[in-house]
Amino acid sequence: MSEGRGRIAFVLVAVVADERGGGALRPLDAAGRPVGPTEVVADLVAAVAAREAAEHPRWVWSTATSVYPGLLRAGVRVDRCHDVELTEALLLGHAGRWGEPRSLAAAWARLTGAAVPPDPPSRAAAPPGHGQGALFDTLPGPPGPGIDALTQVYADQLARIAETEHPGRFRLLVAAESAGTLIAVEMGATGLPWRADVHDEILTELLGEASPVGGPPRRLADLAAQIADAFGVRRLHADSPAELLKAFARVGVELPNTRAWVLRGVDHPAVPLVLEYKELYRIWTAHGWSWREQWVQGGRFQPEYVPGGVVSGRWATRGGGALQIPKVIRRAVMADPGWRLVVADAGQLEPRVLAAVSDDARLAAAGGAGDLYAALARDSFGGDRARAKVALLGAMYGQTGGAAVPALAVLKRSYPTAFNYVEAAARTGEAGGLVRSWLGRTCPPGSVGFGDPDEVPSDPDGAADPHSPRARAARSRGRFTRNFVIQATAAEWASTLLATLRTELSGSDAELVFFQHDEVIVHAPAEQADAVADAVTRSGERASALLFGATPVRFPLDLSIVDCYADAV
Repeated sequence: MSEGRGRIAFVLVAVVADERGGGALRPLDAAGRPVGPTEVVADLVAAVAAREAAEHPRWVWSTATSVYPGLLRAGVRVDRCHDVELTEALLLGHAGRWGEPRSLAAAWARLTGAAVPPDPPSRAAAPPGHGQGALFDTLPGPPGPGIDALTQVYADQLARIAETEHPGRFRLLVAAESAGTLIAVEMGATGLPWRADVHDEILTELLGEASPVGGPPRRLADLAAQIADAFGVRRLHADSPAELLKAFARVGVELPNTRAWVLRGVDHPAVPLVLEYKELYRIWTAHGWSWREQWVQGGRFQPEYVPGGVVSGRWATRGGGALQIPKVIRRAVMADPGWRLVVADAGQLEPRVLAAVSDDARLAAAGGAGDLYAALARDSFGGDRARAKVALLGAMYGQTGGAAVPALAVLKRSYPTAFNYVEAAARTGEAGGLVRSWLGRTCPPGSVGFGDPDEVPSDPDGAADPHSPRARAARSRGRFTRNFVIQATAAEWASTLLATLRTELSGSDAELVFFQHDEVIVHAPAEQADAVADAVTRSGERASALLFGATPVRFPLDLSIVDCYADAV
């Protein structure tokens, strides 16, 4: 694997594209100040390629999604970038202004005191082969801010980063997230190896033959008829929650909804049929024949990844459902002949993050073990691993009832620093305050789907109703912020691992083809698979060191070298 290429320190180049394939480039110093004239070019691809080959600069652009896909289609791969739009979102969140417009145009307007335009609506997802007519994606309407605006917004962002509580950490966050935008574009272009014939075999095995007229396949049609028979009716739309609720009510079973966990508590012959129908119906609608025809081309599944698409910093996708591939469908993900899939999964990531960030020496010592829960069990739970797991997950997710109560008491007594770390985050959230991840990502305000801080009850006499909507909203937000400080930091560790792994793989034939929360897949020639696995291990160690320094907590990766994704451990 690559040992990294030599780079000239502080070489930055701002770049904007135009609708004709040209653009402007401007060299910058470490503070974002211009150090040379602006170069207006008619062929931006050629200009970027020449600069990349000579200097490997950090490219400063409004957003990778508008520039990098065109460069990549033209065969130009860049080492690193600073994504202004992504960074603006992080800085706005840090200032308690989560959700404000984050585009270059919006950032420029704020900087100059002009009216701030709204962000353009997200474009619809385009399956492979669609929506790639133009070399660079440009927005309709008047031209956006030019190179002067980009340069000044970038310099302003550097100054704002320097004013955060932990500038070094925040810079790492921006670098890892910006690298993620490059990786997302590259993974979408490369695609996940996918065998359409195997996919069809799986669907036929599960669902029976497809309907020639476009209706449900045979197995679903049979199940629907059996469900209707179980309720004593001639016909029933088993995919309709309203009809199912009415059918159960007619036989004397009143249900709040038709979720699986609710149905499993019902003793009726229709229940196992409904549960099977729901599972198969989800596969048919989300990853059935129509999905395969739309999203798999040339032996590759090519979704559009959205780094930081979730408030915690986890990735999302725009179309294709790449992060929700059912386990049974993973059998269709197969390496090309002569290639292998290197699948890496960070086990027990969030508990290990808590051990690292809380600075609880006793929990950190347990985090140095291969199995954190087993180490906790030996240390404080009389060897009961299940009880130790319940306690730690209960502390991170706010599970304070039932079997968690005595286990949490042990955790609080044995690991008070770690326990208080998440408790403090919960109390801040309940009071309507903001909490931050280790690198500085800030949670949304309470009004963004997690209870409104203006609705938190204030009762100096202690007479507030704990069952009121306001109190419930406060507790809900407390549970969210309790986990945010851990989940968001785990997302940062994973993003840093991905960024360092991309550098490790530079110069090899191996391809990053999939990333999901704490799991990554590399498609590599069979003879390089072992070296790729070693590179993944080094990247995990590097990510841990970059985030947490010399911590005793280990972040082991479960590694599998397989032909088929479903065979990974």
